[in-house]
Amino acid sequence: MGLDLRKHGDAETAVKGEMGQIHLARGTHVAMRMWNEPAGEPDRPRTRSYETVGYVLEGRVELTIQGEKTSLKAGDAWIVPAGAEHAYRVLEPLRAIEATSPPAQDNAQDRPPEAE
Repeated sequence: MGLDLRKHGDAETAVKGEMGQIHLARGTHVAMRMWNEPAGEPDRPRTRSYETVGYVLEGRVELTIQGEKTSLKAGDAWIVPAGAEHAYRVLEPLRAIEATSPPAQDNAQDRPPEAE
C-alpha cells in the first residue's frame, strides 16, 4: 500500500470553502480545516452527517448542541456528534481547528445552512 499525502498546503495557500473554512489536509476517513472568524450573530442551527471535533486556538465561541449551550475559549476542545443539531456564535475573534469524519467536503456536505 502506497502512502497518499493529500495536503492542501499551508493556511495562506490552502483551498477556502464557501463558509470561510480553510481546508488544511484530508485523508480517506478524516479531514482538517481551520476557521478565522470575527465575532457576530449566531448562525442557524444545522445538522451534519459527519462528526466534528475541534480545538480553540484563540478567541471565544458559544456552541449549542441539542439545545445545550457551552462557552469555549483558547485551549478548549469540543465534539459535535454526527446528526446532532448545533449552532455556533463567535463571541470574540476566533481561530479554531476542526477535524471531520468522514471528510466534510465529501458529497457537498460542507456548505452554508442556507444552501441546504
